[in-house]
Amino acid sequence: MASIISTEKSLLDSPHRIPKSSAKNYALVIHGGAGTMSKAGSTPEQQAAYRAALAEALKSGYEVLSAGGDAMDAVVAAVTVMEDNPLFNSAKGAVFNVDGKNELETSLMLSKPPSSHPEIPSTRRGLGLTLLTRAKNPSHLVRALYLSPSLAPHTFLSGATAENIGQSLGETLVDPSYFFTGIRWREHRRGLGLPEEPLPHRGSNSEPEPCPMDQLPTGTVGAVALDIHGCIAALTSTGGRTNKLVGRVGDTPSMGSGFWAEEWPESRWIKRVWGALTGKKHLKRAVGISGTGDGDYFIRQATASTIAHRVRYRHQSLAKASEGAVDDLFKDGGIGGVIALDSEGNVSMPLNCPGMYRGVIREDGIPKTAIFVDEEVSQT
Repeated sequence: MASIISTEKSLLDSPHRIPKSSAKNYALVIHGGAGTMSKAGSTPEQQAAYRAALAEALKSGYEVLSAGGDAMDAVVAAVTVMEDNPLFNSAKGAVFNVDGKNELETSLMLSKPPSSHPEIPSTRRGLGLTLLTRAKNPSHLVRALYLSPSLAPHTFLSGATAENIGQSLGETLVDPSYFFTGIRWREHRRGLGLPEEPLPHRGSNSEPEPCPMDQLPTGTVGAVALDIHGCIAALTSTGGRTNKLVGRVGDTPSMGSGFWAEEWPESRWIKRVWGALTGKKHLKRAVGISGTGDGDYFIRQATASTIAHRVRYRHQSLAKASEGAVDDLFKDGGIGGVIALDSEGNVSMPLNCPGMYRGVIREDGIPKTAIFVDEEVSQT
């Protein structure tokens, strides 16, 4: 199947706010997972619920960016909305592993240190976390640890170590039962050929649950933002794939596979000439990527960093680079998609499967979303 390209708790306490009338560009692109969802297999009500959730996430991130905040805080704000919504396979809506447990993953990467924290070394780059079982919002946890290089000096941490450090920094930990939803439990049991009833006692309640469109999901949620300071941040969060083996680590926390952000000196001669004429002698280019789908394939092909390096070294457009990488996944049997954003404000959202929950918002503040492979993003 050929891929397509669409080119198109908020953290508002940043000390670097500017008037909304600023001429500097900013943008936010998000995804809520890719997979086998279809129009025929879903209801208008389900589709509307997802579009509304995506729009809410976009607006949450936009509030940060439009106030002059950091891309890092914008992606956390957007992803938090999806982590708290059981429609998505992250945090509250996370899928179960083969033993009926939730093991969460997340990652954060920046093209350069955030303007609000200039003390962060430029070599810090990012952080991946895996095998989390108590972090209420993995996106908050990875942000806190990224900003604490003395406590978390590594690029990859797992389990209790990461969560205990986060708790010492004020992050919220919950009992693992918080992540239980009946929908995901039934999918887990059905996938193993086991009886779906009775539900475990901790999950048996009378509260209605939303019905996800994607069954036995392998997807994630993610966001990539460009702020007025020229920084790009990419954040991804997931429950992994349904009925994964205990201890399995996917692409979401694997730097270069499911996430990437990078900045480099502009090398295109026409851009250098233009920079010299306009007095901008040290032009930089940056990209950010977040992936979703069958993570094992993303790892094998280093999909996220491959996209960035196609842009940097082969001078491909963001669209061509990301579409080519997603097509390469499909050739090997991997389904999924990516969201990508560069420092010029170009957005690309290719996928090689029936659908990917996705959306974009720019300076005009209008959230635009899409779900299925045959549709462009449009106003919600």
